[in-house]
Amino acid sequence: MPEARSGTAGRTPRRTLRLSVLAVGAALLMVLFVSLGTWQVQRLAWKRDLIARVDARVHAAPVPAPPAAQWPAVTPASHEYLRIALRGRYLHDKEALVQATTALGSGFWVLTPLQQDDGSVVIVNRGFVPPPARDPVQRGLAAPEGTVRVEGLLRISEPKGGFLRSNDPAGDRWFSRDVSAIAAARGLPAAQVAPYFIDADDTPGRAANAWPAGGMTVIRFPNSHLVYAITWYALALMVLAGTVYIWRHEPSHRTRGAARSDAP
Repeated sequence: MPEARSGTAGRTPRRTLRLSVLAVGAALLMVLFVSLGTWQVQRLAWKRDLIARVDARVHAAPVPAPPAAQWPAVTPASHEYLRIALRGRYLHDKEALVQATTALGSGFWVLTPLQQDDGSVVIVNRGFVPPPARDPVQRGLAAPEGTVRVEGLLRISEPKGGFLRSNDPAGDRWFSRDVSAIAAARGLPAAQVAPYFIDADDTPGRAANAWPAGGMTVIRFPNSHLVYAITWYALALMVLAGTVYIWRHEPSHRTRGAARSDAP
């Protein structure tokens, strides 16, 4: 029947256009998914290098704290989690309590400025105290006096505040270890205060009910990049398989449609 053949012929260009659009769309999706998968592979290599670098720093012998001349060069990439040793005198009257949630429960970090012999100041996170021990008298551990040696991990300042909570210097409420803000609130000259703080090791022989509890730095780097990479590559393969399936079966649909149109 001529009319039926004419209708079939009219549908063929439309099917060809649909297949062409499908192929272009599939190609774009595959490029996107493969690119995302490759990016995750690169992130995986970076994360593994970071974990290895931090692990080496944490277990290395302590080095002197960066002096004032090196402060501008202190960055997370170059210095964070370095094991540091320093000597000085604690300024206990300028202590600050920063809210904390730890494996020991909720409470506070005790941040105390340590003045070194050259006059520079490094803020030291002496450790965690529960709410009842926020008062130094209730800590069951005498505050270190005179010149002391402190060993711990270098940490970068945490400016502005915690998640959805801003530091309130006027109210003396702290949600992050913001070195410059704490120093300013305690009247310490900004030029003399290091732009980092130290997570101090725990006091040797400390009793379980004596505070603060040091050595509680949490070092955890989520590493799901391999799973993400496999997911993106799998999506690219699914797009390819789906496109091939549709492309291979579309001619049979067209043939069956033509056969039905030719039927009397």
